Amino acid sequence: MSAIRYLIELPEPKTHVFKVSLTLATPAELQQLSLPAWIPGSYLLREFARHLSGLEALQAGRSVALQQLDKATWQAHCSGSEPLTLSYQVYAFDSSVRAAFLDASRGFFNGTGLCLRVHGHEQDSHVIAFGTLPEDWQVASAMAQTPDGHYQAANYDELVDHPFELGQFWQGDFVAAGVPHKIVVSGALPVFDGERLLADSQRICEAQLAFWQGKRHSLAPFGRYIFFLNAVEDGYGGLEHRASTALIAPRRDLPRVGQAELSEGYVRLLGLISHEYFHSWNVKQLKPDNFAALDYTQENYTELLWFFEGFTSYYDELMLVRCGLIDEARYLKLLTTTYNSVLATPGRKVQSLAQASFDTWVKYYRPDENSPNSTISYYTKGALLGLALDLSLRSANAAPSNLDELMLGLWQRSHAGLATGAKGAISEADVLAVIAELGGSALAEQFRAWVHGSGDLPLPQLFEQFGVQLRGDKPTLAQRLGLRVNESGAGTTAHLSIKQVLAGSAALAGGLCAGDEVLACNGWRIRRLDDAALTLAPGILNLSFLVARDQRLLTLLVQLPSADHSEPVILSPADKASGRAASLRKAWLAG
Repeated sequence: MSAIRYLIELPEPKTHVFKVSLTLATPAELQQLSLPAWIPGSYLLREFARHLSGLEALQAGRSVALQQLDKATWQAHCSGSEPLTLSYQVYAFDSSVRAAFLDASRGFFNGTGLCLRVHGHEQDSHVIAFGTLPEDWQVASAMAQTPDGHYQAANYDELVDHPFELGQFWQGDFVAAGVPHKIVVSGALPVFDGERLLADSQRICEAQLAFWQGKRHSLAPFGRYIFFLNAVEDGYGGLEHRASTALIAPRRDLPRVGQAELSEGYVRLLGLISHEYFHSWNVKQLKPDNFAALDYTQENYTELLWFFEGFTSYYDELMLVRCGLIDEARYLKLLTTTYNSVLATPGRKVQSLAQASFDTWVKYYRPDENSPNSTISYYTKGALLGLALDLSLRSANAAPSNLDELMLGLWQRSHAGLATGAKGAISEADVLAVIAELGGSALAEQFRAWVHGSGDLPLPQLFEQFGVQLRGDKPTLAQRLGLRVNESGAGTTAHLSIKQVLAGSAALAGGLCAGDEVLACNGWRIRRLDDAALTLAPGILNLSFLVARDQRLLTLLVQLPSADHSEPVILSPADKASGRAASLRKAWLAG
């Protein structure tokens, strides 16, 4: 029998409760066990132990005393060498990719939420077995199966890096570069085109396998791979694992039978698939040096998420154009969205990318009304950082290189034992060293300033060298005022409220505040912010808003800027790009 065995049962799925029995063959006299406080890849203490209840322990049929040591750690007072069995329940009603979910139609879980860690036995093999499942339910996981149909991991880290999907789901298979892949979809509409999703995903995977294998590497970091996709009414996100990824997306974004065009929602889904698959190398193989040995009990800090999330965000959409799923114009449109989102965030002038990475545990996953003014996303600005470095390397006159060579160089450096950390683990010094090798010490020093500073990246100048022009776009009223709003409902039941007020904006100068309900403008009832512009007579720029705040009605005068110095831009191929610029752009997008 394996040293550690979990039996997972679903007595009544409609109650959203998993029943777990853990058996340890050789417990210590004082055996400690704990449940992780977070899940790798999602940097927030989620306190999974809050869902655990009814913990009991037995040894040879005798009750074993349990002592709780902290919020997620228990100590069993064992006697003798008989196996220790613990039983407990886990409430599972979180439909995100990070935790566990169970109802009458579907089950899903990550090991961090269900499987207690047995201290001192983390390197032992771990087995998951299931009790009787509801009729016609299936099980999917990338974890290796045993001859008797159970699932086995070599150690605890591997155990919690393989999610499980349970239920009646759609599944399909494809092979990319000789590696078997599977897509498992729950919750799709009847019009879902699974064959289209398989074909498009195959193109993404083949492009990325070719990217990482290069001339030096011939093996994928996994023997097979699974995409788990939970299709819901509203939701978006993903979480990477060593041989799979868990995705959640609106079911309306999935491809439909007979639909030839690529909808914006489907392109976004393909970008998510590309992003999480790229993580199979960039964070699961290459990783921050601080993540070489994970501590599941507390925060694991790093200043490198601009690399592991930001550079991955740069490549996710770039891979779509490189594998032919979207064209140049579509890619530049996507890049325009990222560029404008960063420019519209005042916090980019306050927080550096290194700080944003370190502070993710308390800021990124807990946004509030002031977040745009005090923080910057290491996803979006990190993507632009990767873009700026890529274009800088490619446009060098002496010895041009590119970001692809940097990624492969770091891969080789980390796996050849040349990096500052353990195998696969890299530091900022490693990144700077390879940049210096490829582009010179001056570029490495400039890059370090980009990472630790809060200035804007020199993208307009770089775009020009690649024949990409920036044209001003007409700002929305919200952009001119410096507002982010919530608009809900329709007709006479529509509701308009202010979500965020940006620093230095006309709205802030006029006294508008997050949480204000906007009722009227210039004496006219409005239910959409854009309707406020209709209340202005020609040449008039004064907006008199009637708002409700804490049960009081206030009239606030806001001066509409005649010109917006932070107007959004549109990226497009330059009409008269030089031959060198057009050649550079073609090579950049083709890879």
